Amino acid sequence: MTWCLAHFIRILIRCVGEAAINGKDIPSRLPTPSVRLSVPFPEKRQRKANMTALEPQSINWQATSNRRAHHTDRFSSQELILRRGQSFNFSLSLNRSLGTGESLGFVVSTGPQPSESARTKAVFPLSNRTSRGGWSAELVSNKDNILTISISSPVNAPVGWYTLSTQISSQGKDFILKLGMFILLFNPWLQEDGVFMSNHVEREEYVLEDAGIIYVGSTNRIGMVGWNFGQFEEGILNICLSILDHSLNFRRDPATDVARRNDPKYVGRVLSAMVNGNDDNGVLSGNWSGNYTGGRDPRNWNGSVEILKEWKKSGFRPVRFGQCWVFAGTLNTVLRSFGIPSRVVTNFNSAHDTDRNLSVDVYYDPYGRPMDKGSDSVWNFHVWNEAWFVRTDLGPLYNGWQVLDATPQERSQGVFQCGPASVAAVREGDVNLDFDMPFVFAEVNADRITWIYDVYNSTQKQNASDAHSIGRYISTKAVGSNSRMDITEKYKHPEGSSQERQVFEKALGKLKPHASFGATSARHLAEDEREPSISGKFKVTGILEVGKEVNMALILKNLTRDMKTVTVNMTAWTIVYNGTLVHEVWKDSVTISLDPNEEIQHPVKITYAQYEKYLKADNMIRTTAVCQVSEEAEVLVERDIILDNPSLTLEVLDQAQVQKPVNVQMLFSNPLDEPVKDCVLMVEGSGLLLGSLRIDVPTLRPKERSRVRFEILPTRSGTKQLLADFSCNKFPAIKAMLSIDVAE
Repeated sequence: MTWCLAHFIRILIRCVGEAAINGKDIPSRLPTPSVRLSVPFPEKRQRKANMTALEPQSINWQATSNRRAHHTDRFSSQELILRRGQSFNFSLSLNRSLGTGESLGFVVSTGPQPSESARTKAVFPLSNRTSRGGWSAELVSNKDNILTISISSPVNAPVGWYTLSTQISSQGKDFILKLGMFILLFNPWLQEDGVFMSNHVEREEYVLEDAGIIYVGSTNRIGMVGWNFGQFEEGILNICLSILDHSLNFRRDPATDVARRNDPKYVGRVLSAMVNGNDDNGVLSGNWSGNYTGGRDPRNWNGSVEILKEWKKSGFRPVRFGQCWVFAGTLNTVLRSFGIPSRVVTNFNSAHDTDRNLSVDVYYDPYGRPMDKGSDSVWNFHVWNEAWFVRTDLGPLYNGWQVLDATPQERSQGVFQCGPASVAAVREGDVNLDFDMPFVFAEVNADRITWIYDVYNSTQKQNASDAHSIGRYISTKAVGSNSRMDITEKYKHPEGSSQERQVFEKALGKLKPHASFGATSARHLAEDEREPSISGKFKVTGILEVGKEVNMALILKNLTRDMKTVTVNMTAWTIVYNGTLVHEVWKDSVTISLDPNEEIQHPVKITYAQYEKYLKADNMIRTTAVCQVSEEAEVLVERDIILDNPSLTLEVLDQAQVQKPVNVQMLFSNPLDEPVKDCVLMVEGSGLLLGSLRIDVPTLRPKERSRVRFEILPTRSGTKQLLADFSCNKFPAIKAMLSIDVAE
């Protein structure tokens, strides 16, 4: 019986061997690498005398120790994930020792058309020492026919999926057997790699941290939302790699595209195009209309994991919908998963300059109504990414943080992509350098010119020019904490300083070499304007909460010693954060007499009934007033206000431990005098629960309090971030975030 079984196994091995020798496919994916493998390998049919052909019998990928050494042990997937420029070990069990004249070598390849000339394929022998630079295999030990082999990859190898095969020369025959596959990533731990980050604490934050904070709101009310990057979640790395394989570059020329994946600059630019779906069936479809039928309100996302999985599940069709922080959060996940250090950055009062003249024109009519005229705009905030790598194309002065922006705003080389633009180059006004420097420079530095446009006689008058309001409070999450770090000085010299003005005019000169600065720059236009005889500003006089009346005051002051009569036209609109107008919710006109140097406060009240139907998830209302003093120039006063949502509270009811269920409680009170319905709670958090949790919450009566309990199952120890989004018919996106310390 034993003899029969052994004979059957020999026949099976021989069949598999024939398949491999004849070029037929054998299973290619690595089995679970945490287990020592005993996979039979093909046996040669031809034998000489009593000497059997040399053949591998089993392989042990030493995945646990390799992944730990390569800082990839946090990935949930079971593939062998390695970092370039660093060696990895595995054990190969042979049926006998290597004989005289026999040799063992290796072949690695990546991409659909691997070639040695493109450095997407390498053939190298098993040697007694490691060679510098290219791929090499070193024999570490040979004991009882078990070879321990160390393979090293070059520090500039393309990232992606690799196939490893062995090339055996035995008894006058040469044949190649596929051993398995592995993933190669960038290596920010290795000084020779272009993405190397020397600061250990920063590297932990910008590569290994899988949750974060994104800043939103406006200059006078900076808010934040939590975001689950989730780059180590099951399947996410594979989806991120497939993003590259769906790019226009790959479809046009796969061999060249794969070869260029050795360069973080190239990879970053491709990803900035692919995270939006405008040209290429990328990940996300953008929508700023305020109407999100057919998709999800961008404010309802808690992180990238669900978005990336939905993109794959849909057959790689753009997921609906995203806005700038959603694009940035998703791009951050992909960059960190590849090993490129990255962070999410928010610029408040961000200019969208479409005509490369470093000024944005904003229009109002004589009644104070904002006008959707011209292609320029100023966003309350805009979110992009910074990625950390060297700029071999520009020189060492421009190494470090590079702006990448996946939000589709303007085409670059015919495609909606943006960056990498060196932050150091932005600061010095070097707008002639690659990539998309004029656009990024304008986002933080443009002048804002306000015009009053009279639609009846098609005339426009410049109302004001402002050289200081664009590019404020540029913010990112601090390293190792949830506090806000202001990095404005990385992008520009102090506002109003002589260096800042010199840099602006240097940039303008490079964009318009024959322009007269005095005729072009708002900094000079401002000097020619007549001093206004009155000043005005809006002041908030009550609490700003959804469901409550908005109470403000228009403060007007007579700056002269003469009596002034002021005609004031006021209006209020609900808006989306990028300035898209939704609906006019209030207007008023009043004539006010001001004694010499007198200051008065005119009350402004906007009721909940007036704005409730038109308020979007941004909770933003723009109030404006055009103040006309007889025949003198108008004074325009404006203010964007953000209403607070009612609070959503998360509480952990037990001590959190790995692989032990934990109860969490959500508390919410309906503040309105009417019921709220269609209530849904969405919860997610990497290392705390697999995927996301959706809970339908019953309708809440007026002033009723809701208490919802749910269970999470932590899978990793350390401080983890739980994120919740509560939506209903009256509150489209209420956010909560909770840090949970998980014990082993």
